[in-house]
Amino acid sequence: MNNSLLVAACLLIATNAFALTSDRNQPMLIDANYQKSTQSQTGKAGDPDITKLDGNVVVTQGSMKAHADHATIYKNPSGVADKSGNVGGITRVVLTGKQAHLQQVHDGDCGLVSADANTIDYLNATGIATLTGAVIVVQKGKGEFHGERMIYNTNTGEMESGDLSATSRVHMVMEPKSEQAATSSENNCGYPAGKARTKKPAEEKKPAEDKH
Repeated sequence: MNNSLLVAACLLIATNAFALTSDRNQPMLIDANYQKSTQSQTGKAGDPDITKLDGNVVVTQGSMKAHADHATIYKNPSGVADKSGNVGGITRVVLTGKQAHLQQVHDGDCGLVSADANTIDYLNATGIATLTGAVIVVQKGKGEFHGERMIYNTNTGEMESGDLSATSRVHMVMEPKSEQAATSSENNCGYPAGKARTKKPAEEKKPAEDKH
């Protein structure tokens, strides 16, 4: 697979929406009918590398699965670092289709969360995902949301939709509380945990020789 295609996989990690923590340690698989990459003309911040994917775009990583008709990935040129110090990292991911779909297992209780919208636009710097066009977000066993636009903060889980105008309407369905309390998974929801990164232990200092 062309290296330029690999940057698309990071969209699953970048969004971190509905994230099972271990997903970031898993291999990323990307398929599409067509891809085109355009390199930055200046190599400076604000002039990103752009990769466009078209035709049955499918991205899978651990529990995360995404599907769209089209995807556009914006990436800092090599040598340009973001606020977190990541060099050449993805800055924005846009999924479009009728409809674009994203699903992932939720950490802890292993609940499946899915989102469908005509456009899913994610900004890596802020962790904000903007969903527009026939938006449906479903958290299995807990509830669902329907609307034309939603702003989702992947860092805090905060969701915002609609406004105070008389014509604005949002629709939510909240499931009754389950009699059985949600339990934490002991097997990482059935998905591989991956290898955790470990720091190399510091070498033990030998005691100084007694010259007396």
